[in-house]
Amino acid sequence: MNTLRHPDRRQVLAALLAAGVPLAHAQADLSDLERIRANGALKVAVYKDNAPFSDGPANDLHGLDVSIAAALARQLQLRLALLPFDAGENMNDDLRNMVWRGHYLGYGPADVMLQVPVDRYLMQKNRQVMILAPYMRQQLVLAHDTRRIAEVATPEDLKGLPLAAERGAGAASALMGHGGGLLRAQVGIHHSGEQAVQAVVEGKAAAAYVTRAQAESVLSNTDPKPTHIRLSALALGGVPGNGWPVGMAIKAENKDLGLALEGAMKSMRDSGELLAIFQKHGLTLTAP
Repeated sequence: MNTLRHPDRRQVLAALLAAGVPLAHAQADLSDLERIRANGALKVAVYKDNAPFSDGPANDLHGLDVSIAAALARQLQLRLALLPFDAGENMNDDLRNMVWRGHYLGYGPADVMLQVPVDRYLMQKNRQVMILAPYMRQQLVLAHDTRRIAEVATPEDLKGLPLAAERGAGAASALMGHGGGLLRAQVGIHHSGEQAVQAVVEGKAAAAYVTRAQAESVLSNTDPKPTHIRLSALALGGVPGNGWPVGMAIKAENKDLGLALEGAMKSMRDSGELLAIFQKHGLTLTAP
C-alpha cells in the first residue's frame, strides 16, 4: 500500500493563505488532485439498482463497484463519498451529468465515475472526459439449466424453451431480435439480470442471457450452489464475442487525478487486492 503522506487540506490552504493568497484564489491555484485532497474526500459516482456492482439503499450501498471505490479512496488516502445516480437515456447523458457538467437537478459532478465502457467511439463522442484504468471485462453469457438443455451451440438450440432476460438491456434486444424475432415469444422480461438468472435457478426458465457478473453473483449467493446451471458463450449478432472492457471516467483536464487513479488500480492489481475484491463478491476477475 502507498505509505506516502500527503498534506491535508488545512496544510495546503494554510500555506497559501500564509503567503497572502485569498481563499478563493488559494483554491483556484491548486491542481485538480490537490483540490480533491483539500476537500478531503474522493467523490465516486456509481449507478443505483445495478447489482452486483452497486445496489441497495443510498445509505447502505453494496457491490463490486462500491468495494472498488472504497479501495481507490484508501489508496489515495481520502475519505470515500459515494454519489449514487439513476442511469440516463444513454452513456453520453451519464458522463455529462456525473463527470464533466453535473445534473440539472443540482447534484454532481463526481471526481470519478465507475462502470464506464472503455470504448474508442464513446471517447470520441465525449471529448470532455477521459476514460481510463479498466478493471474488468463485461461478457454476455447464457446461464442454462443443463437438465433442460445440456449444450448450446447456436441460438436455434433454444427454440421452444422458456428464456429470460433483463428489461432494457442489450442482451435482451440481441436475444429477441435474433433471426427476425425467432425467439421473441419465448423471452420473459425481468426487472434485472439477476432476477432473470433467479428464474433459471427456480426452474421458471431454461436459460437466461445476461452478463457473466450477474450470473455469477446469483449462483455464488445461492445455497446450495446449483451445480446443474452452466454458463456458456452464445454468439448473437451485434454482441462482442469477447465482451468489452470496463473502467472509469474523469474530467479530461484532471491529468493528476488520472495518474493517481491509474497508479492506485495498478497497486491494487499487483498486490492481489483487486482479485480479493472480486472473490469477495463471487465474481471472476477477467483481464480487461
